[in-house]
Amino acid sequence: MNEVVKQMVEKGEMLPLMEEFYTIQGEGFHKGTAAYFVRIGGCDVGCHWCDVKESWNANLHPPTETTKIVAAAKSYSNTIVVTGGEPLTWDMTALTTQLKAEGLQTHIETSGAYKLTGIWDWICLSPKKMKLPTKEVYDHAHELKMIIYNKDDFRFAEEQAAKVNDDCILYLQPEWSKRDKVVPEIVDYVMKHPKWKVSLQTHKYLNIP
Repeated sequence: MNEVVKQMVEKGEMLPLMEEFYTIQGEGFHKGTAAYFVRIGGCDVGCHWCDVKESWNANLHPPTETTKIVAAAKSYSNTIVVTGGEPLTWDMTALTTQLKAEGLQTHIETSGAYKLTGIWDWICLSPKKMKLPTKEVYDHAHELKMIIYNKDDFRFAEEQAAKVNDDCILYLQPEWSKRDKVVPEIVDYVMKHPKWKVSLQTHKYLNIP
């Protein structure tokens, strides 16, 4: 990476773009909504059950000018979901400023482990035990999406729910490979603790990206 490109990446004017695609949001509050996904490479949180581990190494994904990302995104949808990897590894200011200038809705899916940058209409916070969110992300999250892999994750979910703002919507979502085992446990838990809602990866049931 030459020095000019490196500086642009540091400023968020270029981002390591892994993939971009138009699909249906499958999870959480906006499930069923047509959205354009921008997947940014780079993540050191290290979830063992991550289903996009190829996103972890940012060096595998070409630095792409945010102007090009925005130009592609606006031709598909009014709702743009920035995901990863961990998008807050990078400065999201330039990307989201341009998206908002085009009148687009900006959504982010993040572990919250890094400084909150960017202008967001919707923040989906999915905390991980290995690297906890910053207070700022807890304070601004619109939805809390807790992935349930084992019974200890219910404890962790309650611990995280105590830290988010009062308006944050609370979701429990089964880890896909464990869904047959944990879905009944989640259903039972939500019925006993109705502040929570169930989130499913409906895009996987629909067999779409």
